[in-house]
Amino acid sequence: MKVIPETVAIIMDGNGRWAKAKGLPRTAGHKKGADTVRTVALEANRLGIKKLILYAFSTENWKRPEDEISYLCKLPGIFFNSYIKDLMKNNIRVTFAGELERFPEDTQKTIRKAVEQTAHNTGLELCIAINYGSRREMILAAQKYAQEVADGKRANDLTEEEFSSYLFIPEEVDLLIRTSGEERISNFLLWQIAYSELIFDPTPWPDFDEASLNEALEVFAARDRRFGGLK
Repeated sequence: MKVIPETVAIIMDGNGRWAKAKGLPRTAGHKKGADTVRTVALEANRLGIKKLILYAFSTENWKRPEDEISYLCKLPGIFFNSYIKDLMKNNIRVTFAGELERFPEDTQKTIRKAVEQTAHNTGLELCIAINYGSRREMILAAQKYAQEVADGKRANDLTEEEFSSYLFIPEEVDLLIRTSGEERISNFLLWQIAYSELIFDPTPWPDFDEASLNEALEVFAARDRRFGGLK
C-alpha cells in the first residue's frame, strides 16, 4: 500500500517560462497554472492527502512588473468563479496563509468568500499561501509571543511545539515539491519543512498533472524518513 503523506506543499514554479516557450504572454502561463491547481487539488483529495499548501504569491512577488501583479491579483477571482462548484462537490475546504491586506479589496473578498463557502467541508484542506513569506511569518509569530509575555498573558517558556502554533501554518510538512527544475526553497515554510522530503520536479507547473503528483508520492514512499535518528 502506497504511503500517503498527510501534508504536502508545492512551490508552483514555471508558469512564465512555460508561456514564453509557447510564444504566449506570462499571464497565459498563470491562467493555465490556475487550471492545474484544480487538477492537483482534486487528485490530492482523492488520494487522501489531508492538507495541500500551494505557494501562490510570495512577499517578494511584489517586485514583478505591475501588469503581471495586476493579473495575479485577479487570478483568485478567475479561479474560484470557475472551480468553486468543483471544490464544493468534492468536499474540499479552502484556507489561506499570509497577509491579505495588501491586496485589492476585491481580491480579499474573493478569497474570504471561498473560505467561508467551504468552511464546513471535511475533505482536503487546500491552503493558498498568498502574500506569504516564511521569514515574515516567523517574525510575526515572535512578535505575537513576545507581546503575550510582555502583557503577562504567559510565561517566557516557549517550546518548539508552542512556537508552531503562532505561525500561519502550524503543521509540519511531510513532502515539499518544487516544479520546473529550480532547486531552492524561496522563503517558503522554512520552519515547517525541517524534516520534509524534498522533490524537485523538472515539469513546469502548467504541465504538472495527476501522474506527476503520483510519481512524486511514489518517490516519497520509497524514502527512509529517520527524523535525525536511526531505524
